[in-house]
Amino acid sequence: MEKVKEKGSITDKTLVKSLAKDGYQISDDLFNKTLLDMEIMGLINVNWLTKDTRRIEIVSNQAEEDDVELQNEKTLEKDYENSFPESNSEIN
Repeated sequence: MEKVKEKGSITDKTLVKSLAKDGYQISDDLFNKTLLDMEIMGLINVNWLTKDTRRIEIVSNQAEEDDVELQNEKTLEKDYENSFPESNSEIN
């Protein structure tokens, strides 16, 4: 995770080389499982760049904040609309 944070985004091959350089030997199965687990937890995004290369990037917290902000705006809009009394019943 720290290696990906340092770069912002990194290819899987570059990440494996960087980890090996630091003395971490990880099997392909464990590496892929770890990437999948991190993606499921919402920590990273993994996208295919080419047939054999994947791009790994940190998930931005901004997207999560935007979803919450959008939900808050919708709630406020509904509350505002509901604050007006029924105009048809008062006119008649």
